[in-house]
Amino acid sequence: MDMFLQQVLNGLTLGGVYGLVALGLTLVYGILHVPNFAHGAFYMVGAFVSFHAMTAWGFNYWVAMGVSALAVAALSVLAERIVFHPLRNASGLHPMVAAIGVLLFLEAAAQAIWGADFQRMQTPYPGIIDLAGVTAPIQRLMIIGAAFALMVVLHLFLTRTVMGSTIIAMAQNRDGASLVGIDANRVAMLTFAISGALAAIAATLYAPINLVFPAMGHLVITKAFVIIILGGMGSVPGAIVGGLIIGFAESFGAFYISTDYKDIIAFVLLVVILSVRPQGLFAKEHADGLA
Repeated sequence: MDMFLQQVLNGLTLGGVYGLVALGLTLVYGILHVPNFAHGAFYMVGAFVSFHAMTAWGFNYWVAMGVSALAVAALSVLAERIVFHPLRNASGLHPMVAAIGVLLFLEAAAQAIWGADFQRMQTPYPGIIDLAGVTAPIQRLMIIGAAFALMVVLHLFLTRTVMGSTIIAMAQNRDGASLVGIDANRVAMLTFAISGALAAIAATLYAPINLVFPAMGHLVITKAFVIIILGGMGSVPGAIVGGLIIGFAESFGAFYISTDYKDIIAFVLLVVILSVRPQGLFAKEHADGLA
């Protein structure tokens, strides 16, 4: 039972990080209806900015996280204005190719600035707590608490505020939202800013128990795409539940099967679930909006 609970803890940690990344990805998809492959690069830049703020500028962990969230939010808005906005009326292939171009550019820039070596971010909470026989590193507990608190805040923002309602309206019907006076440009920039900030926070939370390097966003963004497909493209609840499904599947799969197959499990689940429910777990049949 102790080992089972240990894997539950690990699954919640992975699910929280994956869920945050997938939430940012699904928000942008809800507005653009285009997969943003550059999101993995924003995740990577977030980790590097936090690492640099802590090592070069001497900021504490939380201040570095705030600086990283603001920097990546600004970078995401800049990418939306320069790259994605001019292509808003183009076919789906053009924004996808542009997103891949942004991904490659940011990875090359990160390698030029910080180098290609693997870096390790120091955790501010190196302690370990024993919870009824379960070894619980404080950093992992902090990841779980912060990630799910952010998910609740985002849900309340989308459902209880005017700005959040405009994002949902834009996702449901861009032309209709424009006709009732919603500024499409402002909503798009706000959505990209939120998406970038979520990616930076997720990267900073996970970096102390992982490594920081230019290609660190590849596997995370691939799994994030699996998550939003599982949950239903453009569905916020689907991104959260999908993140938990993948997190638990990886944790239990690595323990009970083999760590060699940990990263394959997500794609096996994708095939199994989509063969039963092709539209995803939470997708609405007649709406593209953020469910």
